[in-house]
Amino acid sequence: MATGLEIITDKDQMRKWSRSMRAQGKTIGLVPTMGYLHEGHISLIKVAQKHTNLIVVSIYVNPGQFSPSEDLSTYPSDFQGDIDKLKVLPVDVVFHPYNLYDYRDIESESKCNDPIRDSSGSESGDTGVVSCVEDKKLGHETWVRVERLEKGMCGKSRPVFFRGVATVVTKLFNIVEPDIAVFGKKDYQQWRIIRRMVRDLDFAVHVIGSEIVRDPDGLALSSRNVRLSPKEREKVCLLLLV
Repeated sequence: MATGLEIITDKDQMRKWSRSMRAQGKTIGLVPTMGYLHEGHISLIKVAQKHTNLIVVSIYVNPGQFSPSEDLSTYPSDFQGDIDKLKVLPVDVVFHPYNLYDYRDIESESKCNDPIRDSSGSESGDTGVVSCVEDKKLGHETWVRVERLEKGMCGKSRPVFFRGVATVVTKLFNIVEPDIAVFGKKDYQQWRIIRRMVRDLDFAVHVIGSEIVRDPDGLALSSRNVRLSPKEREKVCLLLLV
């Protein structure tokens, strides 16, 4: 059971914590999430526990992996519920950054219709994600791509998704500086892309893939499952039998 779960929102503070723990000879595991935690996420934490002294869980809904037509603004969120779950687990730090990107304040680069939000996501139904920061003058223009592996499968229908995933994971690795990172094999293409990125860019991070956790009806656990109607869920489960 965690005895003193710490919530860190500042990038420099997160890096300072990691380096302080490393100076004490501790090893650090990172479990990246977008929140709305379920048993699948908890299984990742249990895997990390077997490999490191300390565990950091990041909670950040990454706008870089959503296209304009996707569900960034309505992605499921329950930050306090997530914290309540993590308090009874072997988690030392929750890294919950306010924003990991700079944006241009022009419509062609980023929609600026959403209000500025605090890191707690205080608005009703809010994810805490910043989609535009008006006082930033420099736009984010650096992206990480794993060119061959991002093609096909999910990459066909979501052309910016894996670019956004690889970029935000690179950022998390540079900020948290973990020894190991655990990803679920439910997102198999994503896991393979992160492994290849780590190999190609010489990250000093060991990437571990954790097995899929399923509900009794066979559907893999996912935060977005909460949005399925009973009929939609039934259809998905029938497809698993084909």
